Amino acid sequence: MPAAEPPDETAVALGGRPADAAVETIHREMTAFARRARASAGRMHPELSLVSYTLLGHLEERDGSRATDLAAHYALDKSTVSRQVSALERAGLVERRVDPDDHRVQVLHLTEAGRHILGQVTESRRTAFRERLADWREEDLLRFAAYLERYNAWPGTARGEDEDRARPRDTYG
Repeated sequence: MPAAEPPDETAVALGGRPADAAVETIHREMTAFARRARASAGRMHPELSLVSYTLLGHLEERDGSRATDLAAHYALDKSTVSRQVSALERAGLVERRVDPDDHRVQVLHLTEAGRHILGQVTESRRTAFRERLADWREEDLLRFAAYLERYNAWPGTARGEDEDRARPRDTYG
């Protein structure tokens, strides 16, 4: 893949500085990425939205979680998580278990069906990424991965601040 070209003169004129134009380009391209990710989630498994996929992945990674912890981790409203979890339970992908350390608390866990679906969708997503990035040089892949990690490591991300600032809710899902 050729190296990224600097923003064109029109873009620079709109933002004033090349960095301003670059930020606008990043915003536009991340929005396109998020929309494509949401659309592809439905194609990979019609009953599994991108949010559901993300929640299932978190439950697998953490070997279970309370719904309130999911809401806090993703900076989502508790009612949003509750609706998602209810749908996942109805689909037989998630089950509630009593927390052995505190019997008043219920912990969400993947069912075998949930693990199976998550595995299928994860492999499909990996295949799609590999195909899309197949002609990228290794150094470009490493640089891109490092930039994404750096971007996502911003402290405001953990608190959901970037989700709430100056953009429509449907931009990144």
